[in-house]
Amino acid sequence: MTEPKAIDGVLVQWGDRLFYPGNRIVRPRSEPRLRPPGLADRAAAVRARIAATVLRRAPQVMVKVTGGGRGMKAIAAHFRYISKQGRLEIEDERGQTTQGRDAVRELVDEWRHGGSRIDDHSERREAYNLMLSMPRGTADASIVLRAAREFAQAELADHKYVMVLHDHQANPHVHLSVRAESRHGRRLNPRKADLQRWRETFAEKLRGHGIDAEATRQATRGATRAHPSLWQVKAGEDGRLLRPRGAARNGVTSAGRQSALEAWSQIGRALARSGDAGDRRLAEAIGRFTREGEVDRGAARSPSGAAQGRPR
Repeated sequence: MTEPKAIDGVLVQWGDRLFYPGNRIVRPRSEPRLRPPGLADRAAAVRARIAATVLRRAPQVMVKVTGGGRGMKAIAAHFRYISKQGRLEIEDERGQTTQGRDAVRELVDEWRHGGSRIDDHSERREAYNLMLSMPRGTADASIVLRAAREFAQAELADHKYVMVLHDHQANPHVHLSVRAESRHGRRLNPRKADLQRWRETFAEKLRGHGIDAEATRQATRGATRAHPSLWQVKAGEDGRLLRPRGAARNGVTSAGRQSALEAWSQIGRALARSGDAGDRRLAEAIGRFTREGEVDRGAARSPSGAAQGRPR
């Protein structure tokens, strides 16, 4: 049997690569949520992530950038869309709620003149549209809304934003539109590392409300293909898409999958040598998990039913 400290060291070393990979271009603003000080505590956090992934197959959150407005005309159209022409309640960054066509028009004027003026048409993106969701049947609509609110307060605190809950479809989800320019003139420009951090934050907020939620990367879950975008699904349903496109472009690369498999292998071997029966059970579960190939059962689904395993 291997010494517990040596096993913990392997878990921390390879667990960081598996769940918190580095990014040379954009660094997260803070250390990952599950990296407390101390080797034993950090190893325990990795064990918890492993159990959630390979044993419970915890539901995966979705935080997806669905587009953005290049000018106030596009932003206003999105406000009307997410609010269903003012029929649904709109909540802003102050926690104030409004409803109705007049409220939407007032909101448009506020965004147009609040800060740098936004003209009807712009050469740059003036807002980002996000969708936050969980798989069908895994979270109540009110909890999804609360978690989305807490996510926005944590990640978008310096920006104007509005959110609307859609609970009339199979899985409740929140549409969130955030102004690209912050109150201090800095512009939002989310990259891959930011999107993963957003998923981590949303999952953390859901867990705070008792919902089993994870934000594991596709490669870590063993997924090798990206799922179709929302527009592709809609076009396919209407018969306007002759053939599916985008999976090869957006899928997990073979190098990314090999890196994840190596990390799983190193962790599995270390746990198999442990004197702890729980560790050995985890090792067996990892073996089954990696042998299954593509494991992407817990991915959130878009309102149209297309699985969305990773934000793009």
